[in-house]
Amino acid sequence: MIYSHMREGRFLSRPNRFIAYVETAEGAVVCHVKNTGRCRELLIPGTRVWIDESFAPGRKTKFDLITVDRQGMLVNMDSQAPNRVFAEWAQKGGLGPLEHLQPECRFGQSRFDFCLTRPGGSLCYVEVKGCTLEEAGVARFPDAPTERGVHHLRELIAARQAGHEAAVCFVIQMKGPRCFEANRRTHPAFADALLDAQAAGVNILALDCIVAPDRLTIDRPVPVRL
Repeated sequence: MIYSHMREGRFLSRPNRFIAYVETAEGAVVCHVKNTGRCRELLIPGTRVWIDESFAPGRKTKFDLITVDRQGMLVNMDSQAPNRVFAEWAQKGGLGPLEHLQPECRFGQSRFDFCLTRPGGSLCYVEVKGCTLEEAGVARFPDAPTERGVHHLRELIAARQAGHEAAVCFVIQMKGPRCFEANRRTHPAFADALLDAQAAGVNILALDCIVAPDRLTIDRPVPVRL
């Protein structure tokens, strides 16, 4: 995944979940924050960041805040990026053989991010979660309570019980964490639901990424500790 119109700046402030102020060579600009998580460990005043200029008509802001330099480790904080890089990875066989990859597939009361059709016609439902929180070498999700995430895990369990494959994939939007854990401190119910999903046969994956200021690529799996 490549961003085409990047420029460097320094993070100034985030007055609400959706916008941030960034100082650039041309002066301070308003940016859309494409991540509604807290991101407190990333968005620190003075931190070096990269923003992407958008030319889409009708936008309220001209720039998107994409990449953060967290003490030498680049972190992509675009919440739309994990699905895009997962699709690239899956189409190359990352999740095994497939005939078709369908985004936004409904099952039960949920709409999963993807449904993979295997060569024999069987289905694998996949939910993708972006992970930007790292603490002492451990990637953790979520960084804020997510009842929607719990609901998706319950629906993945239902998909398994209906005889389908099911997987949840945590795309770690950085390179460096040695393992992945559910963030029980922030949301115990999500950690419990993830354990239930594992027991039900849902495949739980965590994949780190190679990050550059203007691109993101899934690299390899990291151990999952539940």
